[in-house]
Amino acid sequence: MSSNFPVDIIVSKNVTACVIVIGNEILSGRTQDLNVAYIGKRCDEIGIRLMHTRIIPDLEETIITTVNECRMLFDYVFTSGGIGPTHDDITSASIARAFNKELIRSAEAVALLDNYYEAGKLTEARLKMADVPQDSILIDNPVSAAPGFQLENVFVMAGVPVIMQAMFEAIVERLSGGEAMLMTSIATNLGESALASELSKIQDAFSDVSIGSYPFFKQGKLGVNLVMRCTDESRLALLQKDIKLMIEKLGGEVID
Repeated sequence: MSSNFPVDIIVSKNVTACVIVIGNEILSGRTQDLNVAYIGKRCDEIGIRLMHTRIIPDLEETIITTVNECRMLFDYVFTSGGIGPTHDDITSASIARAFNKELIRSAEAVALLDNYYEAGKLTEARLKMADVPQDSILIDNPVSAAPGFQLENVFVMAGVPVIMQAMFEAIVERLSGGEAMLMTSIATNLGESALASELSKIQDAFSDVSIGSYPFFKQGKLGVNLVMRCTDESRLALLQKDIKLMIEKLGGEVID
């Protein structure tokens, strides 16, 4: 499969991304989304900042509006869902409209599907999965053959997690990131209210580090997990030391 891709994607020091999850089944709660977490983790490793996510229904105008807004705001847009063979799989056609492109049947995609299905099993419904916007570049699907596609900085992938993950790995070489995001965490038996004032001072001193405070309840006891993220390992190490000293000063304990 061709691995050529557009070279006019603008990549800055802080490369940003957005995920658009498309599907009525996600909004209704019948299906739980697992794709955002996977993409977010992989983006951190690549050096791309996942800044925004949206979950939207299978509505053409909503898909068009959302994709057009997000592709102008972020370096990369990743979509999941709506590229299957059924009547409500309208993502490909909607994105074609968003880019003012004709929806065409890709000969390359047809060949992939023909090779995957047994003779006589490649129905018209399945052939629908070979319909992509003109000028798009296919995304490999080693799980079930039906490809996703890339159009400029928008990457359109399946909603089924195992397939989406395989597709994402297939596009990693097309993505250019900055410095990888590093993460560490410290858990304490102190509550958020006890930490709030001193933690705010530490955040001011470490403005280049993201510090998240996440309460938990384990084995009948309350506590807080402090998660720190930045690109500088030495800054994380220094911050860890300061936070541990803060916890000790406040009479708390660090929980392993």
